[in-house]
Amino acid sequence: MKPFTRRHFLALAMGFPAAASAAAKVTLASEAFPDLVADQLQRAARPREPGEQWVLIDDKAATLTVYRGNSVVEAFRPVSLGRGGARTQRLRGGNATPLGEFRINRFNHDSKWHIFMEVNYPTPTHARMALQDGTYSQADYDAYFDYYRRHRQPPQDTVLGGAIGIHGLGEADPEIHGRYHWTQGCVAVTNSQIERLTELVEVGTRVVIR
Repeated sequence: MKPFTRRHFLALAMGFPAAASAAAKVTLASEAFPDLVADQLQRAARPREPGEQWVLIDDKAATLTVYRGNSVVEAFRPVSLGRGGARTQRLRGGNATPLGEFRINRFNHDSKWHIFMEVNYPTPTHARMALQDGTYSQADYDAYFDYYRRHRQPPQDTVLGGAIGIHGLGEADPEIHGRYHWTQGCVAVTNSQIERLTELVEVGTRVVIR
């Protein structure tokens, strides 16, 4: 029997041979797993097609910008992200904002945060990263995709956490919002800004957090 190599593991984890082969070459050379979300972000912050309305959230600039194609429709600043920072891979309870490419999957107009726009975190890319770095077991990974297939959205109760989205302040302190990143992993704007944002986006709108 041939030994179960790191290359074989990645082929199983990634689920498609070409990507697995490329990733394996990187890991065999560096003994480190590739950051799939970081790779994704190199291509994500641009329109998918002319006229696409999409959202770019920039952690370092603390801005949220709505684009139509390459043109700015409206920009919001400052925005607050997770008090645990922003990471390509977050864990439940870490208060970090997940970086990556998402889609808005629902609106909650009765949220304690005034309005809440949920995104589809954790995405399949986050799940693949969790498997390859050992955060997910193979059973966790399989359960993730089984849930996604049945519910058309990712599970929210795994070790990666969930309930990530864009929301207003509700009754939170606007002064703190203006000075600090304070959320548990979401992206916060003011109540008036989230109201305006609901006029510019819809379910299915692409959201890039980088």
